[in-house]
Amino acid sequence: MTETISSPQNPRFKHVKKLAESAAVRHEYGQTLLDGEHLLTAALEAGIRPALLITTAAASASSLLQDCAEVERLTLSQALFNVLSPVKAPTGILALITIPQSAPPSKTNFCVLLEAIQDPGNLGAMLRSAAAAGVDVVYLSSGCADAWSPKVLRGGMGAHFATHIIENADLPAVAQAFPGAVCAATLGAAHSLYQTDLRGAVAFAVGNEGAGLSAELRAAAGVEFTIPMPGTVESLNAAAALAVCLFERVRQAG
Repeated sequence: MTETISSPQNPRFKHVKKLAESAAVRHEYGQTLLDGEHLLTAALEAGIRPALLITTAAASASSLLQDCAEVERLTLSQALFNVLSPVKAPTGILALITIPQSAPPSKTNFCVLLEAIQDPGNLGAMLRSAAAAGVDVVYLSSGCADAWSPKVLRGGMGAHFATHIIENADLPAVAQAFPGAVCAATLGAAHSLYQTDLRGAVAFAVGNEGAGLSAELRAAAGVEFTIPMPGTVESLNAAAALAVCLFERVRQAG
């Protein structure tokens, strides 16, 4: 079934707009929006079927719509669609999905603990690096940006469907229960990342650039290291720092 909407006062459009704008609404309804063909394809490959497709008339020829022929569809005017998709060159396809309820696997040997990562672009990039490196689980503290916001989803480029994401986690408790080495990236540590043995079960703990890790999480971590920076800048972007750490572990693991 296809419904065409041209008024911003339409109740269904207003609901979708709230999902795009509000973390509270997304978590109240357990729904979010995937912006673009790449994210929809990643969701379909992970076995997730959208509850609703939102398109422009120009997107009607997309083969993805044929793959989702049984899914209800809303067709919006270009002006209304642009309200929902702020990217400069939208593909004309949005998908409403139920947010997957992810439980960590019973055994993990490679995970990430992210504390107070508030920038959606950074968080999306960190999730993407984690998925690319084969991380089993990413735990997010309550101070992190909403993992299922459209901006984080765009930054993740499908990573949300390739690893487990646990929000509002008690990171010190997770660190204490982890069976391997919990490695905290900190400034001024005595040992560098490249002197740290990362060949067994490893969890990386990373905080935001401004505050770093909390004292509680640092205390729960058994290993502290720094990333050598021969240049003149004070620190790395948190997403870049995590990527360096993850792929050093990949290198050591062979």
